[in-house]
Amino acid sequence: MVRPHLPLNALKAFEASARHLSFTRAAIELAVTQAAVSHQVKSLEERLGSTLFRRLPRGLALTDEGQALLPALRDSFDRIAGVLEQFEGGHVREVLNVGVVGTFAVGWLIERLPAFQRAHPFIDLRLSTNNNRVDIAAEGLDFAIRFGDGAWHSTEAERLFAAPLSVLCIPEIAERLAQPQDLHGETLLRSYRADEWPSWFAAAGIAAPTVKGPIFDSSRTMVEAAILGAGVALAPPLMFQRQLAAGAIQQPFEIFVTHGCYWLTWLKSSAPTPAMRAFQAWILAASLPYSDTAEAS
Repeated sequence: MVRPHLPLNALKAFEASARHLSFTRAAIELAVTQAAVSHQVKSLEERLGSTLFRRLPRGLALTDEGQALLPALRDSFDRIAGVLEQFEGGHVREVLNVGVVGTFAVGWLIERLPAFQRAHPFIDLRLSTNNNRVDIAAEGLDFAIRFGDGAWHSTEAERLFAAPLSVLCIPEIAERLAQPQDLHGETLLRSYRADEWPSWFAAAGIAAPTVKGPIFDSSRTMVEAAILGAGVALAPPLMFQRQLAAGAIQQPFEIFVTHGCYWLTWLKSSAPTPAMRAFQAWILAASLPYSDTAEAS
């Protein structure tokens, strides 16, 4: 494809002037004189045979032709700037977009990211958190780390590790819990998965009470509520090691139930990039010891 000569200086002058609606402010941004900006815009108008601005006593106003030209230029210059920003030390920084369920992000992934960045300094990792509901295609993600059974439509999934659930509560409540039956008198905090508490009580060998506590959309917010004394959480201790070590919460019983695993997922239609392959290899290696621990639980 042979492109016509592009008057880049004139296009830059027009785009800056259109953003500021001022030749003076555009000149300051471009580090040239106001006269130079005005001349470049005038030459572009002559080339196009169209008036792009209405010159007003106190600034500029875009004509319909200027309104039509501005979006294409703004998008093009933004894309060029974005690519140039990826260069660092003679290398291109490759962007990698990863969506992560919030509990996993805070409880496991974030503290390990410095090691990933040291190993892959030219990957521009961008994380977004969610409550396990994510649309990889619509959100423009390369990967999503989710909790579940590994079966998602049009998606490949590689298992990281299980996250067995157990009782977590503040020390004051833990002192009252000599045996699982003592939970019958406590407020039991719930997730949107209604079978978790019944499964835990079945593993404990006793009947489950009617659970009427508040419902949370993530283990992270549920445990935060438990730390504030709102009740007893059923959550994965592996994701709350810092809080357990600090004594903010305790795990009164060594009774676990497993309702799913954390998975690295991506679209079947996605062609893996070098950044995707690097992140996949890194997170599988980093999660391997926890996979063994989770299985043992």
